[in-house]
Amino acid sequence: MTYTWTFAIAFIVAILATPVSMKLGRRWGAISYPGGRHVHKYPVPRLGGIAIYAAFWLAVIFLGDWNREIWGLFLGSTLIVAVGVIDDIFELRPAVKLVWQIIAATLLLFFGFSMNHISLPLIGSVNFANMGLAWLGLLLAVFWVVGVVNTVNISDGLDGLAAGICFQAALLLFWSANRIGEVTEAHLTLALAGAALGFLIFNFHPAKVFMGDSGSMFLGYIIGGVSIMGLLKTATVLGLIFPLLILGMPLADLTFAIIRRKLRGHSIAQGDRGHIHHRLLDGGCSQRQAVLILYLISGCFGVAAVLGTLGYWGWATVLLMADFALLLTIIFRRTAFLTAMSRRHSK
Repeated sequence: MTYTWTFAIAFIVAILATPVSMKLGRRWGAISYPGGRHVHKYPVPRLGGIAIYAAFWLAVIFLGDWNREIWGLFLGSTLIVAVGVIDDIFELRPAVKLVWQIIAATLLLFFGFSMNHISLPLIGSVNFANMGLAWLGLLLAVFWVVGVVNTVNISDGLDGLAAGICFQAALLLFWSANRIGEVTEAHLTLALAGAALGFLIFNFHPAKVFMGDSGSMFLGYIIGGVSIMGLLKTATVLGLIFPLLILGMPLADLTFAIIRRKLRGHSIAQGDRGHIHHRLLDGGCSQRQAVLILYLISGCFGVAAVLGTLGYWGWATVLLMADFALLLTIIFRRTAFLTAMSRRHSK
């Protein structure tokens, strides 16, 4: 099957399946209500992850013979979507979700997933199996998948944000997989891109549906698993740095959230309104403006990854420094804005 068909099938199925997921969300009580750290103003069904899951796997079915790794992805992603659906309806505790994320990630190990052979810029290829540390490669694989799952999950805070970032990430992973001849991984990433884009039609502001944890955890799980299947097993500098850079924006947000919560003595699983998208909103941006700015930042991280892959590390470094400078500006702009508002009200 051609790449075009893979993308088209996932895209069309997502468009057809998303309204069905909206009806199921209302019927099963999977509704996100306004208030707290939520920024939407009316109840929205949050079971869109079912549509993304269906679109992705229906497109992958047409690939023909599934290898061992695809079966592992299918079983593991089905488990994590089931947990996500339960959470979208009944709201599980963060610790419970984390346990199931670890179980779903560990399931991949039984289907040949490992990070025994990874490559790092300046260091080169590292083979833990040859070093007698095969267990470390397995542990890193679990840590990697769980980390990517939560990285995507934390970005799901504004209409269209997580879906748009994952669409960008999937396209960049496709470019990379196709460049090194990983055909199966290229089809998988295109299926993910098509599913994310089809869902985004309904999820962009003003959102008619949210993907919920069923969607964000599924997207993170597939991105994490596919990057292990292809990019992390190559002997080129595409290895570890490429997937890290294309998720640079949500990774920076996750890192900042962990530091912020630890400094305040809070649990790292405790939600708050300190995320980058909240700071843009508090700085005076509309939802659409905030999402488009974060798309731009995420896209710049992706361009930096491509430049690094092509050997232009100098330009990649400059772009990354500009990206981080913009992120820091956003963080401090919110503080300045709130201080100014406080002074205004005090007068």
